[in-house]
Amino acid sequence: MRYRVAREAEPALTLLIVATIVSIGLWVISWYIPLVGYLTYPLRIFATFIHEGGHALASVLTGSSVSSLSVSADGSGEVYSMPAGLFSGLLISSAGYLGTTAYGVGLLAWMRYGRSSRIALMVSAGFVAVMTVVFGFILPFFNFFTTSTVGGFFFTIFSGVVLAVGLAAIAKFAPAKWANFAVAFLAVQCLLSAAVDLITVFVISSTTSMHSDAANMAAATGIPGIVWVLVWMVVSIVMISIGLRVYAVNKNKATSTDSVFED
Repeated sequence: MRYRVAREAEPALTLLIVATIVSIGLWVISWYIPLVGYLTYPLRIFATFIHEGGHALASVLTGSSVSSLSVSADGSGEVYSMPAGLFSGLLISSAGYLGTTAYGVGLLAWMRYGRSSRIALMVSAGFVAVMTVVFGFILPFFNFFTTSTVGGFFFTIFSGVVLAVGLAAIAKFAPAKWANFAVAFLAVQCLLSAAVDLITVFVISSTTSMHSDAANMAAATGIPGIVWVLVWMVVSIVMISIGLRVYAVNKNKATSTDSVFED
């Protein structure tokens, strides 16, 4: 069956391509000029909040207990939870990588159907704020910081507040085109972060016995962690493929000519 780029999606597709080129370009340049990495550092921390937030939400939805969520200055993070059972443990361990991919794909779909970028940014700000307040502050406090370090606790609160306020400020005050670009940039960062993290955990699982989400899956099922990483990669590729198709192509029929950039 023939597919083509939808005419009304061409401006949004161009925006996505530009966001991708800028993201990859900054990433490559940062290898040679480390200071450039600071430009994308907040987005890296944002992706970590999405990843760890996926673990936390999966824990809550499966009736598992959560002790804390923390984000570190190096971009890593962790969630301490007690799975309610085998299925719960599998879902919680998978929710980080797949959740980050799903969030990026969700932003693509949101933009494709012309939804307000300001709302997407406010939702993102609200998500980070809830993760920070509930899982980063309240739960560690009531658990007497048994699963949190002082440095990790304060960095999580600081970075979460800065990100939430920053995203809300962009949503409130930025011109519509810049708000649209910000959403495209967040989508690209989530997808790139998920891809890089999966490659990293693949290397870790195939060459070391370091603790990771894949190691948790292996411990729970007896199936090698590298197998679970490959499963996550396949699922992520499928999600991204569907997301890009929804975002930019349609079957050979007319569609609405309303601009996807209308706010």
